[in-house]
Amino acid sequence: MTTLEAIRYKDGRLSVLDQLQLPLKTDYIAVKTVDDAWNAIRDMKVRGAPAIAIVGCLSVAVELNAKVFQSKKTLEEHLNDRFNYLVTSRPTAVNIQQARTEFAKLASSLSADDAIDVDQMKFRILNQLEGTLAVDVAINRLIGEHGAKDIIENCRSTSEIRILTHCNTGSLATAGYGTALGVIRSLHSMKMLKHVFCTETRPYNQGARLTAYELVHEAIPATLVCDDMVAWLMKTETITAVIVGADRVVSNGEIGRASCRERV
Repeated sequence: MTTLEAIRYKDGRLSVLDQLQLPLKTDYIAVKTVDDAWNAIRDMKVRGAPAIAIVGCLSVAVELNAKVFQSKKTLEEHLNDRFNYLVTSRPTAVNIQQARTEFAKLASSLSADDAIDVDQMKFRILNQLEGTLAVDVAINRLIGEHGAKDIIENCRSTSEIRILTHCNTGSLATAGYGTALGVIRSLHSMKMLKHVFCTETRPYNQGARLTAYELVHEAIPATLVCDDMVAWLMKTETITAVIVGADRVVSNGEIGRASCRERV
């Protein structure tokens, strides 16, 4: 079965899965402008730091595709203005802030290069904006592979791997595949996964509405539990590992803003 797509982009057209309708309805909404993207992010129709950044970048691409710029300066100003606006839709989402910084540097560099005209500058920026989708999927798959390998190497029994996860860190929070849920996908594809337990994740119920939806969609053996059952679950079930997401994980293992994880 194919992985869920939270973001669809082709030939300059962007649509996103309205996550407020899940799990009862699968409905894609068109994003024709940066303002559309801002509203979708603010209203939680799009969620997850990676997905927020990608939708933001692709909405800028949609606008650039439809515009003609008379100078490199006006293109640079437009790009910076739109990214500054997008950041206000979810100020706590780190990835969109990182994208703003990255594209501001790119635009500044291209604008200062006399060997590049405005059309070439636009092409280079568009190419990088549109590439964010594939880059995120590739990163997710690497996270999944490395995470699965680490669990297999360190668990006592590779025939009874049971995972507990919290919130939603899958295809619906990224460009596809997922981060923490990507590890679970990798274990499942390797036929090493016995069972997954996902929590409801109060108060927004990302686990109940989204993670459970993804697990059912891909026929991964799973059980949805309420947040208050975690301690009992850890006591009565042989949980191999707990996998959750974080905005940032640094090389020494420290995490930044592992939100919604207090009960786990």
